[in-house]
Parts: sequence; structure tokens; C-alpha cells
Amino acid sequence: MERWHRSVIRFVQAEPQEVRPLAWSFGYFLCLLCGYYILRPVRDEMAIQGGVHNLPWMMTGTFVTLLAVTPLFGWLSARYSRYRLLLGVYLFFIANLFGLYVLMTSGLYIEWVARGFFVWLSVFNLFVVSVFWSFMADLFTPAQGARLFGVIAAGGSTGALFGPLITTGLTYVFPVPVLMLASAAFLLACIGCIYQLELWSRSQLVFHRENSGAPLGGGFLAGVRLVWSSPYLLGICGYLTFLTMTATFLYFEQVRLVAQQFDTPEARTRLFSMLDFATNILTWLTQLLITNRVVARFGLSAALLFLPAVSLLGFLGIALWPGLVVYVSFSVLRRVGEYALSKPAREVLFTVVSREEKYKAKNFIDTAISRAGDASTGWLVSGLKALSVTTAQIAWVLVPLMVLWGWLGRWLAAQQRKQAGSG
Repeated sequence: MERWHRSVIRFVQAEPQEVRPLAWSFGYFLCLLCGYYILRPVRDEMAIQGGVHNLPWMMTGTFVTLLAVTPLFGWLSARYSRYRLLLGVYLFFIANLFGLYVLMTSGLYIEWVARGFFVWLSVFNLFVVSVFWSFMADLFTPAQGARLFGVIAAGGSTGALFGPLITTGLTYVFPVPVLMLASAAFLLACIGCIYQLELWSRSQLVFHRENSGAPLGGGFLAGVRLVWSSPYLLGICGYLTFLTMTATFLYFEQVRLVAQQFDTPEARTRLFSMLDFATNILTWLTQLLITNRVVARFGLSAALLFLPAVSLLGFLGIALWPGLVVYVSFSVLRRVGEYALSKPAREVLFTVVSREEKYKAKNFIDTAISRAGDASTGWLVSGLKALSVTTAQIAWVLVPLMVLWGWLGRWLAAQQRKQAGSG
């Protein structure tokens, strides 16, 4: 047993005292993304049933909702301790899931419930994942983050593998609304993991000195102010804008092609589930075997450059061969790069900023800035298509922008090293 324990520690590149928080963080992210991926296939099918032409409106609704929620989160984080803030966020979303279950079983206003669910799940996903990584950046140092965040991210990918399988199994026995209750059960498990991590953090003397459990203070718009006053945080905003802009364009085109080539909701849902499963298993393997080793050997630059490089090649492929196979292959590879390399690397960027920036500014960036990119890209693509601009022409325009995206990734990695060295 002792030899096995030492082998695990060497494999994940963790110190002995880091094993406990790493295990709880892994479990936390597993439960969180399992709960989300139980519901994700339902959202993608509702996007088609609600009409592909309505996607810009639904994305705009998501953005507007986040604009309203972000100041509220800033106000709450200024007044409540970290533990009470996290507890409140998860209990709120658990209550939402019970409410959605009641609405879906009532059979009333089906189309509006479907559109509302699409918006709600888009907000839920960004918000709870952003809060999760804020917590991780608060718990671990920059050096620990570089070694451990890839393994923690693999916990999320493990949950993302089980989520679609649970959805498939439950829908053979129960109606779709029951999925809301299954997801709520996993969020309850997240609360247990948060409690254990909070206990561990309070046992560390460094956390007592930094008073990390205390309320953050400040105003309810502090997140916006912190972002606009920091070139470093603005750079992260720019990196994320490139990511969301290209991802939304791909999503629109993929949904359009799937709607054209598959006639039934069941066939489309199966395809989306298969893509999720393929993406998640490749992501899981990459996170567990490659991510921390890439960051340790080549630094954050390599992880942040991977997605721009893949996107440059992918958009060249779309410009030359704009078929569903190219879209699906590009989309899977991009999502693997995003979840396995780019996402953990972006979270390491936040380990060198202040606690207020980790929660308030990060939440604003991950939610409002991200969904602003989705909404604006949705309307831009719809407008260009109305002017008879082809998909291939849009792809050619995106190719040189990927070079700028890569340069920004290198600049952020250099700034992170500079701030970590002076901290």
C-alpha cells in the first residue's frame, strides 16, 4: 500500500501534504462537471428545437443575465466569507434545478421553458466553473497550480465522461425532467467537497496569515474596476475573447450542419452525446498524462499557444473543405485543447493576482466577458450570412487573427512568470 501511495504521488507530481486537498479538489470537479454533463445533451437538442435562427437571441439573453448576476455576486463576496459564499451559490443552483423539474413536469409553456433552460444552463456552467477555479487559485500557490491544476482538471473530465452515460441510462427509464434531480444530487456532493477543502485550508498557517476565509470587502462593481485598471487582466480578457469568438462561430456552423443532415431529435442527441464522450475521454487522458508535464517542461507558453495553433490549422481546413467531418474533427480537437491545456493554464494565470481579483475580477471575466463574446459573435455571424458572406470567407479572415491570439498567449505567460518571481 505504501509503495502504491508513493507511485501515485510521483505520477501526479504532488508532494505528500498535497495529496488530501488534491483528492478533494479532484472529487469536487468530478461531481460538478458530472452534474453539468447530465444536462448538456438536453441543452444542445433544445438549441435546435428552439430554432438555430434564435441562437443569437438566447446567447444575448445569457449575456444580459450574467450582466445582472455579476454585480450581485460582487456584492455578496464583499459581505460573506469564502465558505458561506460558495455554499450559497450551490444551494441557489440546487433550488433552481428543483424549480426546473416542477416546470418541466407541468407541461406548461414548453417552448419558453426550453429557451429558458438553454439560457439557465449556459449561465450555470460558466458561473459554477468560474467559482470553482477561483477557489482553486485561492487554495494553491502558483507553483502548486502549475503542477496540480492539470490533475484537478482531469477530475472534471472524469465527471464529464460519466455525465452523458448517466443521461443515456436514466432516459431509458425516466422522463427528461428527472435529469434535473440527478444533477442536483451531484451539486450536493460538491458542497461536501467544499467543506473538506475549507477544513484543510484553515489547518494551514499560511491561510490564517492571509485571512483567506474572510469577506473580500469592496464595492459590488469592484470586478469591473479591477479588470479595467489591470493590463494583465485585460490581456486575459483578450485571450478569452479570441477563444469564445472562434468557439461560437464553430458551434453555430456545426449546429446548422447537424440540423441539415439529421432528421430526428434522437439522432441529433446521440451525435452530440458521442461527440461529448469522444472529447471527454481524449481530454481526460491528456490531462492525466500530458498537461502537467507540458507545463513543467515547456512552461505556460506552450499550453496557451496550443489552442491558437490548432485553430489556425482548423480554420485553414474549413476555408478549403467546409464539410461536417472537418467541423466535427476540428471541434473535438479544439475542445480537448481547451479543457486539457488552455483552461488549466489560464487558471494558473490567476494564482499571481490578489484575492479580490481571484473572485470578483475573475468571475466578471469568466462570465460577462465570455458571454459577451458569444452574443456579439452570434449576431456578427448572422449579419455576415445575411450579406451572403460564406463560411469559407469568414474562416480566411480568422486565420491571421489566430496569430495575434498566439502572441497574446505568450505575453500573458511572460507576465505571469514576472509576477510570480516578484511575489
